[in-house]
Amino acid sequence: MRLLAISDLHLGSPVNRDALAALPDFPEDWLIVAGDVAESLRRIGEGFAALRRRFAEVIWVPGNHELWSVGEEAELRGQARYGALVELARSHGVLTPEDPFAIWTGPGGPVRIVPLFTLYDYSFAPPGMGPAQAVAWAQADDIWPVDEVRLYPDPYPSRDAWCRARVAASVCRLEALEPGLPNLLVSHWPLREELVRIPRVPRFAPWCGTRATADWPRRFNALACVHGHLHVRERRWLDGVRYEEVSLGYPRQWQPERGMAAYLRQVLPLEEGAPCSIGPARAPATPAS
Repeated sequence: MRLLAISDLHLGSPVNRDALAALPDFPEDWLIVAGDVAESLRRIGEGFAALRRRFAEVIWVPGNHELWSVGEEAELRGQARYGALVELARSHGVLTPEDPFAIWTGPGGPVRIVPLFTLYDYSFAPPGMGPAQAVAWAQADDIWPVDEVRLYPDPYPSRDAWCRARVAASVCRLEALEPGLPNLLVSHWPLREELVRIPRVPRFAPWCGTRATADWPRRFNALACVHGHLHVRERRWLDGVRYEEVSLGYPRQWQPERGMAAYLRQVLPLEEGAPCSIGPARAPATPAS
């Protein structure tokens, strides 16, 4: 019985869909899915269904790709889209950031699994820059993420305003937790700026999180933190807390011949002699992530 994690399945890719179809069953294991399953509700639902058939429990947080408004779903925007994603997940028996937190009582537990939806506010940028300045700073290096044209914040006036609302809502739930259990914090976006290491596109950082979450791991008794988004698979310890970047990524960023099972990260129990870093993906994220 293990607690496993993966993110950035990107099931818009036929290669990734085939890999999911070939994934064996793990009937005793739980799976954390840290965002970016796919873009369309149909593909996301197919992904949820496939994972629920294979795992005893599935816990999901949204990434930026699930929040994109594209094609026939172009009018489903912002908070309304997030609400639709939550209902879709629940229809497949997948736990979301809006549900009661599950308690892992298997090896390495007990620990409370806390899925979070935080977004980003462009604060992972040089000090003193506001959102508009951060975007211009990135554009000067030819970075223009697709989020800027596909991720709508409705009814909030901006993505950073939506981020502030999500952070405030998350803090309320975190502060209400009963003491006594350690927490496993799960977010698509990394909770600390130091974790954003994408050498080929360093100015992509403003779309990678918010400084408002930097103290959460220590403040809320985190045993470990799980995230994706960067497409740079890694395990690190900062200030005594373990951070797991668990992305699969696009086919060029992993080895499909190894199968998807090889990229499931064991979060609990922590394997004996686990290294401080398990190494990067084959290629970092691109500005379109």
